[in-house]
Amino acid sequence: MANWQLERETSIGMQVEDLWDVQESKLNPTQKLNACFENIPVSAFPHTPQGIEIKSDASLAEAVQILAQNKILSAPVVNVDAPEDASWIDRYLGIVEFAGIAVWILQQSEPPSPTNHSPTGAEPAVASANGMPSSAEVRTLGSEDASITAGDFFEALTSSEFYKKTKVRDISGSFRWAPFLALQQSNSFLTMLLLLSKYKMKSIPIVDLGAGNINNIITQSAVIHMLAECTGLQWFESWGTKKLSEIGLPTISRNQLVTVHEDEPVLQAFRLMRKKRVGGVPVVTGDGKKAIGNISLRDVQFLLTAPEIYHDYRLITAKNFLLAVKNYLEKHDTRSPMLSGMITCKTNETIKELIQMLDSLKIQRVYVVDDDGNLEGTITLRDIISRLVYEPPGYFGDFFDGVLPLPENCRV
Repeated sequence: MANWQLERETSIGMQVEDLWDVQESKLNPTQKLNACFENIPVSAFPHTPQGIEIKSDASLAEAVQILAQNKILSAPVVNVDAPEDASWIDRYLGIVEFAGIAVWILQQSEPPSPTNHSPTGAEPAVASANGMPSSAEVRTLGSEDASITAGDFFEALTSSEFYKKTKVRDISGSFRWAPFLALQQSNSFLTMLLLLSKYKMKSIPIVDLGAGNINNIITQSAVIHMLAECTGLQWFESWGTKKLSEIGLPTISRNQLVTVHEDEPVLQAFRLMRKKRVGGVPVVTGDGKKAIGNISLRDVQFLLTAPEIYHDYRLITAKNFLLAVKNYLEKHDTRSPMLSGMITCKTNETIKELIQMLDSLKIQRVYVVDDDGNLEGTITLRDIISRLVYEPPGYFGDFFDGVLPLPENCRV
């Protein structure tokens, strides 16, 4: 990491430290943190190194190539038809992700089913802005899905004219695609932290109104990294030295955990994530108490970037998917988080220890286990951020007006 980035992250921690000491004594620690973060603008957050954008007339194949080459999972989409002097809201169509492209393709490839119906009504505003799925019914894979779970399906698909000619703008309104919910540089850290936690946004564009463009994108991972750099500061240590059980983690218990069995088709894992609105599922064996690995939404990229690795499998099961991707990464990307294996923790560990582990391994979630290794729950980056701040009554006011899902082919 560049020194200037590290300095800015340390500077944020020091700003909180300075503000911490001048807060009213009657405030409890959580109220103090809220007050501190409300007084720091998001413009203080370190800028991401890349400014990768994808043109709306790029093909799905080109978009996947851009994301893969730059080792990023999502990018803003620029409207090529917008005038040069367009405002940011007209300049950008939204953010497209690996997961959005892959799941859209899978939806087009699936045969019609009476259990797959079009959703009606509007989902919550911020779920849309984060690209969360609509409430379409998830169905169990049957014989009619054999073709799209075969090992050579994705190899054939990524060579097809359909894949090469469909434009990014053609999938607007699909799964994990949404209108922008962006912040201005003057908005506060508290607003940003609440959107990334309570309102389930994975990333937030920061716009420069004058220039009409995005000058930063803040992610959950970036916030966790910032927190890891605050180790040693009084405010962080007073919060970070608490045990997970003391601050109510995990929020997702064993009974609520969404799992996929190792012999199920990997597409079932992605469909469960879509249906249950979760970013990852553990792959379990036997009675489902122990896990052999994790499949997350970002792993869907391997169905498109390396389809040849499944060629020898008659069926791409969850276990086969994990093995194929692991073998591929051992040859091509030894730093990938997927090579870290099944990462677990216990409730007697501290929040600081968990933040440092998640940051060092660059992973999005960790599974909580008991002394026998049985699953007890999961903790995500969002869960951690949600324990750092809270939303004061009436805080957002009319902030979300106009962000509700729009009819197909419409945008804000």
